[in-house]
Amino acid sequence: MGMQVGGAEDDGPMIEINTTPLIDVMLVLIIMLIITIPIQTHAVKMNMPVGPSAAPPKPPEVVRIDVDFDGTIGWNGTVVADRADLENRLTQVAAMPDQPEVHLRPNKLVSYKVVAMVMASAQRLGVTKIGIVGNEQFMN
Repeated sequence: MGMQVGGAEDDGPMIEINTTPLIDVMLVLIIMLIITIPIQTHAVKMNMPVGPSAAPPKPPEVVRIDVDFDGTIGWNGTVVADRADLENRLTQVAAMPDQPEVHLRPNKLVSYKVVAMVMASAQRLGVTKIGIVGNEQFMN
């Protein structure tokens, strides 16, 4: 005859979950979240230009050198007579204070020797802005 605490005599399993500790844990987590979130009241300081903006840069001047399949060299659409004429024009380009871009466009069938001669002459004479364009024709 022992003493019973808690009221009725029920030897069956307890079916209801005590949700009080779960609510306490959730409240603590919500408070921690609120404390750790930074306050979004800071401002981004930007230095904005106040005066008139600078003029946009002018597009670069382009010199197009075409090398045809038979070794004929063209300068902006006109045929160059010989190597001396080509080197004279390259010297004028190299002497400019703001050198134009030289776009070398070789034909797919031209000998490499002719293209290498044009590139070597340009480098030797001081042309610094030279590039080969039209490479998509070599992909096939």
